[in-house]
Amino acid sequence: MIKKTAEILVTGGAGYIGSHTCVALIQAGFMPVIVDNLSNSHPLAISRIEAITGTRPAFYKCDIADATGLGTVLERHSCAATIHFAGLKAVGRSVSEPLETYRENVCGTLSLLQTLKSRGIKRLIFSSSATVYGGAEHMPIPETASIQPTNPYGHSKAMIEQILQDLVTAAPDLGIGVLRYFNPVGAHVSGEIGEDPQGIPDNLFPFVSQVAVGRRETLQVFGNDYDTKDGTGVRDYIHVMDLADGHVAALQRCLDTDGLFAVNLGTGQGSSVLDIIKAFEIASGRPVPYEVVGRRPGDVATSFADPSKASEMLNFKAKRDLAQMCRDAWNWQQRNPTGYANR
Repeated sequence: MIKKTAEILVTGGAGYIGSHTCVALIQAGFMPVIVDNLSNSHPLAISRIEAITGTRPAFYKCDIADATGLGTVLERHSCAATIHFAGLKAVGRSVSEPLETYRENVCGTLSLLQTLKSRGIKRLIFSSSATVYGGAEHMPIPETASIQPTNPYGHSKAMIEQILQDLVTAAPDLGIGVLRYFNPVGAHVSGEIGEDPQGIPDNLFPFVSQVAVGRRETLQVFGNDYDTKDGTGVRDYIHVMDLADGHVAALQRCLDTDGLFAVNLGTGQGSSVLDIIKAFEIASGRPVPYEVVGRRPGDVATSFADPSKASEMLNFKAKRDLAQMCRDAWNWQQRNPTGYANR
């Protein structure tokens, strides 16, 4: 059994989900070793992790495709496992820039896997996505649902999942956990770390937050003619700290178990875009003006998880509700109106 004080390589650990997971790892007794190229993150997140936990994780500015640089990091640290977040995550951008998405996500992961193999690191948690299910026919979505992504981002995640499955087939002594996220939102309750996208946000929550704080004038709602209760898209939103706790639970299983497992991380509840706007207005006490525009290519009407497998296999269940997601996101945005850059 590997000790809980083990060092864990965290790719993309300065990013939104990565930074929150590093907090959860430290609080669980692990020692994160962060590698991040800072293409969509900020180095100040490292100091904020230290402010929350009292522990400063090791940090290296390094791309996962840089085999030499990553090899140097792994020479300095005896990492027992890897949690792999690094990659592009915007659905809209993947539709307009598919080659970039495949290069960063698929080719970058292949390079990472080669480096890990050369260093004998056999435990991996992979940041996948519910987008691999595409327009699933039945709700809630179980892990047995067909893999049928509808956009290049989802295809890139599905490709990596297949690569990992083939890897475990060839080497059964590997331990790999595939975590299919639904929609991570919110921030650490302290307001020290949160979602800070560069440029115009692709995801709903940070855009709503920026409108509420006055950074942007109006939210665009992509379509109100879906077959849903109010015509707007329905998604399963999960608090980012619940998601972080899910990673720790998956890591603990992965460290002691060979083979590959795939689980959904979600709440099992769907909320529409208008539900989010109303909940955020309550949390912030401010209006969130919006305009309805056409549907966005690659989007589906409804997507929410069947979270039962994570409960059974990992003893994990999301605890925080939509109201807390909105409160914590607003606390982060108020404290950091222009993101990390304003500090």
